[in-house]
Amino acid sequence: MTLTVDTERTPDLATQSLGHIAVHRPGATAILRRHKLDFCCGGQVSLADAAAQKGLALDALVDELEALPQGNTAPDARTPSEMIEHILTRYHAVHREQLPELARMARRVEAVHRDHPAVPRGLAELIETIEQEMLTHMAKEEMVLFPALERGGHPMVGGPITVMRDEHTEHGAQLERLAQLTNDHTPPTDACNTWRALYAGTRQLTDDLIAHIHLENNVLFPMFEQGCGSADGCGCA
Repeated sequence: MTLTVDTERTPDLATQSLGHIAVHRPGATAILRRHKLDFCCGGQVSLADAAAQKGLALDALVDELEALPQGNTAPDARTPSEMIEHILTRYHAVHREQLPELARMARRVEAVHRDHPAVPRGLAELIETIEQEMLTHMAKEEMVLFPALERGGHPMVGGPITVMRDEHTEHGAQLERLAQLTNDHTPPTDACNTWRALYAGTRQLTDDLIAHIHLENNVLFPMFEQGCGSADGCGCA
């Protein structure tokens, strides 16, 4: 089999080991696992070699991995509709993908390394709790609050915003617990790649959720909290 690699486009990713990709590119474990690429015991194999061994199209695999969100930069646009669209695609959709995968890895680490002194007992349960709370929270935003804001807001919109702010505070408390259970997202020196990927993922979740909350609390919501609760300050009184 002849393998062609576009070295000018992605020289680093193709030559990186599966273990390195799993640890340093949060969200990659789900993609690697779906393609049956062993990033744990076989983590020393490069992405290019692993793709060749499995008969996978390297370019398509690289495209999947490169499509993973990297960073929390908000869009330049500041209209409510554009901001909401960014929140939905960059954060809501990402949380729905990352949380089940983190819970799966946490269950695996807790089971396989149950006798390790640093095993994060209760981490899977905590992540599953965060997931359920986030799913409920995001559904309320998507079904109630965001449609109201996209219509321009109204005098009563402050109530739902207050509820969302209170729930954001609860999410922050859960992130503190997450940091405690994971030794501030720092795996032990003898951790396997799955354990390292898990903690890289919990760190990414923390960064994402903090940026997500900041964007809503400090950018989107204040657009509707001055005066009448309308984005354009219509003077409805």
